[in-house]
Amino acid sequence: MDEKMFGVFLPIANGGWIISKNAPNLDGLYQTNRDAALIADKIGLDFIMSMAKWRGFGGETDHWRTSMESMTMMAGLAEVTEKVKVWATMHALLHNPAVVAKMVTTLDHISKGRAGLNIVAGAYREEFSQMGAWNDEETHEDRYQRTEEWITIIKRLWSEESVDFDGRFFKMEDCQSDPKPLSRPRPDLIAAGQSDRGFRFSTKHADACFIGGRTDDERRTHSRRAREIAAENGNEVKVCAMCTVVHDETDAKADALLQRFEDGKDMGAIMSQMKSWGMEPEKIAANAGKMSASQNHTVAGSPETCREKIEHYLDYCELDGVMLIFPDYVKGLEMFGAEILPSLRSRYSPPQAKSA
Repeated sequence: MDEKMFGVFLPIANGGWIISKNAPNLDGLYQTNRDAALIADKIGLDFIMSMAKWRGFGGETDHWRTSMESMTMMAGLAEVTEKVKVWATMHALLHNPAVVAKMVTTLDHISKGRAGLNIVAGAYREEFSQMGAWNDEETHEDRYQRTEEWITIIKRLWSEESVDFDGRFFKMEDCQSDPKPLSRPRPDLIAAGQSDRGFRFSTKHADACFIGGRTDDERRTHSRRAREIAAENGNEVKVCAMCTVVHDETDAKADALLQRFEDGKDMGAIMSQMKSWGMEPEKIAANAGKMSASQNHTVAGSPETCREKIEHYLDYCELDGVMLIFPDYVKGLEMFGAEILPSLRSRYSPPQAKSA
């Protein structure tokens, strides 16, 4: 049995990952994230990751209006944690690659070799257009070409004394970046995608590819496709996905809690989010009601039931790991560390080598 990765998606923006008036009031501020990071480190999770968010979705909850900046927050969390990997998010549309190379190197030195970079090519139009960073004439392929150049320069700056680069989007002339990262061979690279283009990028440049999907069958298809594309190019990649955990003492109480979140879902924020995806108004009207308050794969139940459902999720979707989301991060992480993680570690630990 292959060893699995378990991490947490930090609540770096208000509301966290459940778009509901009835969800716990996560403020998105540093202390909330620090509390979650310290517990993740204490219980032995593999990584903590934060998104980079620049604009919220409004609605009654003003979802994601308040957020921390990813890289600087993770630098603070690197200083207060000891073992957990710290993965920050940067956007190729916003940040010069030479600046990013230096920033991640600094995070790597602060964390003593635990840094990682989550690469985003660009998703929400309004988030970037508000600051003049979105070009409607650029296509999905253009954004990936930009990001290919961007991460190529970053990786070269981490390993070479001087970089010359003459690309379509970036030009470097005797560009230098010292010191180099402590991590070997380099800091972790993470990317997400569901299209073949996204998979080609992730499997070429990243160590882990995060997938999505509306159903477990769709997620398994994406998982297999990512591995197929990696194999076609002679590469290997770990495939991971997000997982929201809603727990209570009994299955019935957890199901009731999840239903309470659904009953309070913020339709204004959900529809604004769909608009940011580029959906046409008629499609938003037709599909908004089908969106759940918890927009990622969700397991609900007692701790034992949640463990069983997480194991099924990992096995059925052929995943190498999950990034966890909780309505209440302190209660959720403490429960996960005490009642679920030890069993998962035991189940998915590689067999010990026999003594000679």
